[in-house]
Order: sequence, then C-alpha cells, then structure tokens
Amino acid sequence: MISPSISIIVPCYNQAQYLNEALTSVMNQTYENWECIIVNDGSSDNINEIAQKWLDKDFRFKYVSKSNGGLSSARNAGITVAKGEFILPLDADDKIGHNYLKLALYEFQKDSSLKIVYCKAEKFGDEVGDWILKPFSLYNLSKKNMIFCTALYKKKEWELAGGYDTNMIYGLEDWEFWISMLKNDGNVKRIDYHGFYYRIKSSSMIKSLDPDKEKYLYKYLNIKHADFFVNQLGSSIELNNDLEHTRNDYRRKLKSKKFVIDVFLNTFLGFTIFNNKNDLY
Repeated sequence: MISPSISIIVPCYNQAQYLNEALTSVMNQTYENWECIIVNDGSSDNINEIAQKWLDKDFRFKYVSKSNGGLSSARNAGITVAKGEFILPLDADDKIGHNYLKLALYEFQKDSSLKIVYCKAEKFGDEVGDWILKPFSLYNLSKKNMIFCTALYKKKEWELAGGYDTNMIYGLEDWEFWISMLKNDGNVKRIDYHGFYYRIKSSSMIKSLDPDKEKYLYKYLNIKHADFFVNQLGSSIELNNDLEHTRNDYRRKLKSKKFVIDVFLNTFLGFTIFNNKNDLY
C-alpha cells in the first residue's frame, strides 16, 4: 500500500533568516512521504540562496517564486502546484514537531469524517510556554479562531472552500478559511501532542493590525459568512464584539469600584462592617 502524500506549504516574505529552522523541522519528520513547497512571495532578502541549498539537499523540496500578493495568495500558489493528497501550511518563522505528520495522518485514517487535524502548541522566541487555546466548537470558532494555520487537511477541502481568500489581505485569513471549510459539516480533531511551535516576535502582521484594517476584515467576514455568525451567535460578529467590549468595560469599572470600597473599609474605618463584603456589591 502506498502511504498518502502530504504537501507542506511554506510561504516566505522577508523571513529568510528563520527559514532554515522551519525547513529543518520538516526534514526531521518521521513520516517520509511528503513534499515541501517553498513560496517566495516577492521577498527582498536572500530567500533564493537559502531555498536553493534545500533544493540541492533533498528532492522533496520544491520552489515557487511570485510577485508579492500576501499570505493567502502565497499559500494558494503553493497548494495549486502541490501533488499531495493532504496539505499542511507552515509559516517560514515557525516549526513542527518531528512526529506531527505521522500522528495527524493517523487520525484521518481512523476517522473519515475529519476535515481538520491539529495539535497542541508551544510558543518560542520572545515568549515561551504552552499556547493555550479554547477547544474547538463551531460556537467558539464564531467568536475567535483557535485553529492555527499549521493544521492538516485534504487538498480537496481547499478546493471546495475556494482556497484562502485573498480579500483577507491584512490577516485573519486562517479564521476565514476554517469557517468556509467547516460551517456546513465536518469534524475536527486536536491530538494530544505538542507538534507546533509558534514564534513570538516583537512585531508581526497581527500585532500591527490597526483599527481601520480590523474593521474592514470583520465587515468582510460579516458579509461573506452572515449565515454562520447568525446561526452560532444570533447576530453578526461585529455586534457580538461590540457587546463583549461593553461587558469587559463594565467588568473593569466594577472591579475598580470594588477596589476603592475595599481600600476605604480596610484603611479608613479599620474594621469590617459586613461579615461578607461581597454583600455590598
């Protein structure tokens, strides 16, 4: 029996200084039936030189060069030429654990209803430790993304979803893609294995997202996936976020008020008026 093939897609835009680490983690996989497509998304650094070393090292590494079009465009370019039955995106500054492909593929072989398999994650770089994300559910997905980009799925699902949406030019493209893939049916599995390593840097695309760009993204999501958000939240994601911000502001003000009262009772009165001060609130 021929084992299923996996195409690992590594877009790179001015991240060549990290690329060797990412590709080393690919090379070290215990599952061997893979190809790795490096996509140069119009980088101005030395990605050509670094990529060529990997092309010379192992025939499973491939290379695509294109003009800059953003992350969605770069992933789509790589997946378009991918020969694998399965796809695993990997950003050029991140890494994967050596058993990730093997363990993720095993879950698909056990359960044909799965659309996405992902794993536990760790942060490294400017911050270290477990990356704690909420468990998957469609309801949780409607509020915020919890599936990072480096998850395994079948190429046919990318085709059915229409690929990564290039309108998500400022970010949140993974969230939109998972919604497109999952909102009608399909199951998701997170394996009990730390197989994804997410680099934390002082600056990143999502950290630099300004309010106007964020507003554009949410408005676009509302229009494209209005049915999904209404089904899960009973409202648009923008309205739900506004309500959540209002609740958080109220909680902060309430905590501040409780703090002032506590200081007054303990410092100025010098005794406790109530057996349980919470009764005052």
